Amino acid sequence: MRAAGSVGKPKNWYVARKRMWLLALCAVEMAIAAPALPAYAETYPSRPVTIVIPLAAGGAIDAIARMVQPQLQQSLGQPVVIVDRPGASGAIGANSVAKASRDGYTLLMTPSTFTVDPAVNTKLPYDVKRDFQPIVVVAENSMLLVVNPKLPAQSVAEFVSLAKSSPGKINYSTPGAFSQARLLVETWSREAGIQLQQVPFKGAAPAVLSTIAGETQMTLASPLAVLSQIKGGSLRAIATAGRVREPQLPDLPTTVELGYRDFVATQWIGLLAAAGTPPDVVQRLNTAVNEALKDKDVQARLAQQGVKAVGGTSEQFRLLIESELASWERIARDAKIEPQ
Repeated sequence: MRAAGSVGKPKNWYVARKRMWLLALCAVEMAIAAPALPAYAETYPSRPVTIVIPLAAGGAIDAIARMVQPQLQQSLGQPVVIVDRPGASGAIGANSVAKASRDGYTLLMTPSTFTVDPAVNTKLPYDVKRDFQPIVVVAENSMLLVVNPKLPAQSVAEFVSLAKSSPGKINYSTPGAFSQARLLVETWSREAGIQLQQVPFKGAAPAVLSTIAGETQMTLASPLAVLSQIKGGSLRAIATAGRVREPQLPDLPTTVELGYRDFVATQWIGLLAAAGTPPDVVQRLNTAVNEALKDKDVQARLAQQGVKAVGGTSEQFRLLIESELASWERIARDAKIEPQ
């Protein structure tokens, strides 16, 4: 017996009605969910954004972050808080961002040592490619070869001659035991046929101060970290390891000009977030940084310190990281630096 009101309606009619009802319900759910991701991006950021610097306060990366900070705040419409979290050659600060919420509110501004670490440190608590989302390359600079002015070496040739006469007796400072500077100097030492002794520090600032004080005789550092000391006479520059001469020191030769074809040292500074950060948030941050870097005042302030504003896409930054990971692994292997 059929229920009342069902007379004359075939069984297939009920199946069709059920399907129509389910399709209508799905359409409603999709309409509700569709604006969710764009709405999140539109409201980002709704609170302060923190940029973690994984090296000591007062260094080049810290200074660059503070140069960009005002324009970045203006573009984002929220305060940008800079936090210095040094230790373990940058691994402590980097790890804090890798483990942070994937919401774009905790970012990492790091130098290219970020891609050096995996080649020399097997105990990193994170994976560079898996745990981070590249946002943008902020800036880049060449690195300068500088010595304590009391060292009797006015040029690279005199420095090499002095080092050859006293193998292992000249100390050089680095911002970390397995830093980019260490790999570059070790590579150059082999090319020049000299032996130098590394003295590692926790960051560029203390490494530079040690050479100024004479505790070490040489260091390889960013122009931003040493230009004022060079001009003030507390450090002597003997070469730039950039691809071209440093605009602030036009008479200073490049290491390539001096015959060291493999000794090219440049450093990039990039901004990253935790992997899994929503693509629209990554794009929002990328756009904000690119806008900040187009500001003529920011460009001028960076240029005065020997730093070039870069910018670009997150994909370009990702490709750079992948390329350098392979390159530094090869350099570490050639320098016979065993991963720790």
